[in-house]
Amino acid sequence: MLTDSHCHLGSHKFSADELPALLTRAREAGITRLITLATNLEDIPTNLAIAERFAEVFACVGIHPCDVQDTPDDYLSALREFARHPRTAAIGETGLDYFHPAPADWTDEDYHQRQRDFLRQHFELAAELNLNVVIHTRDRKGDASFSDALEIYAPFAEQVRTVFHCFPGPFAQAERVFALGGLISFTGIATFKKATAVLDAAVRAPTGRFMVETDSPYLAPVPHRGQRCEPAYTRQTAEHLAAARSESLEFLASHTEMTAQDFFRLEI
Repeated sequence: MLTDSHCHLGSHKFSADELPALLTRAREAGITRLITLATNLEDIPTNLAIAERFAEVFACVGIHPCDVQDTPDDYLSALREFARHPRTAAIGETGLDYFHPAPADWTDEDYHQRQRDFLRQHFELAAELNLNVVIHTRDRKGDASFSDALEIYAPFAEQVRTVFHCFPGPFAQAERVFALGGLISFTGIATFKKATAVLDAAVRAPTGRFMVETDSPYLAPVPHRGQRCEPAYTRQTAEHLAAARSESLEFLASHTEMTAQDFFRLEI
């Protein structure tokens, strides 16, 4: 019924032994597909192996912006091979992160420039392989990473779609994504009492332009806030959004499922 469009099943916070029980709880909650995302070269094989092991799981492969400093300059050849794997559904998680400070011996500008270079290279690879891109952006203040990511995305928008995952609001930013043909995705943050801008963006987002996700093991929705998040909790976020949009859960599930299916190019 629902797709968790963004989770990290390869995280050290999920042991390999507990994955069957984790997926059983997800199925019992109506979560029928899961997209697990890698964040560096080292954990791509783990995520692809999970996707090979469980029929309802697909993987995305990419370098998270907070991992660019530890990634070799010639990483693209390895990433290209991973991206050709039959269980790869998109390129990502990639993007720009201006929230975390630069690593030791790096200036902020050098660190951010390397992130921008990697993001552009991810888009080039996605265009080459006919895949879409999952983007992370985060700023300490303002929206520089978001605006820079949009600028990098724009030249590829005719060939590649992107989803700005864990969308933080406001709706004015969502409109900038939609203008390029992109999507947004909502986590449990949308259920937080003070996240009014996020919920407003979810209410105003057109049908077919957004998905739901957990970003598990992070950002558990109410009533699980503060706990380790897991894919089953996609349902709580979906129920909250459906109520806010005056839709039935079944209707929200149907259109977000079709959106996920189209973006990740999954079979019915």
